[in-house]
Amino acid sequence: MPNKKTTQRQGFKVNEFIVYPAHGVGQIQAIEEQEVAGAKLELFVIQFIKDKMTLRVPTAKIVSVGMRKLAEGPLVKRALETLKGRARIKRTMWSRRAQEYEAKINSGDIVAIAEVVRDLYRSETQPEQSYSERQLYEAALDRLSREIAAVQKITETEAIKEIEAALAKGPRRGPKPAEGEAAADEPAEEEAA
Repeated sequence: MPNKKTTQRQGFKVNEFIVYPAHGVGQIQAIEEQEVAGAKLELFVIQFIKDKMTLRVPTAKIVSVGMRKLAEGPLVKRALETLKGRARIKRTMWSRRAQEYEAKINSGDIVAIAEVVRDLYRSETQPEQSYSERQLYEAALDRLSREIAAVQKITETEAIKEIEAALAKGPRRGPKPAEGEAAADEPAEEEAA
């Protein structure tokens, strides 16, 4: 029997964009058969253009690695709403929090990634981030913007602007001014209930 070209397997199609938790958004280039150690193996060939990387994933392993289709519109909307929430930063050591953030980023869950972006976001009025905080923030922002860009069929730059707009709508960030005085660089303002 000749080696037939497959275009669909387990609900995934060639040329479809997918999310691979450890690397983010990629595109299925092909579904091919290879012989490995005497056994025939069917593989998804996934290309991550921005990372200049191609990954071959056995079709039987997609569930265990967590590969999934792009998020649907309502889930993207929920992720963007998450960005508007109040940052939830645990009072644990940074190394522990960093591990938790890393796990959320690599989970492939768009809402969990949005939580990391929200928690590590710093506006211009806030103090500088440490190098490791900045690295985690950039990684989460990159994953989130790539998926939003792929879902909404916009550029990553437009997706980042949308994310930053949602972050700006969040509660005022930064150190709280002392009782009865406004911060030096911002006018006093009343918050509407």
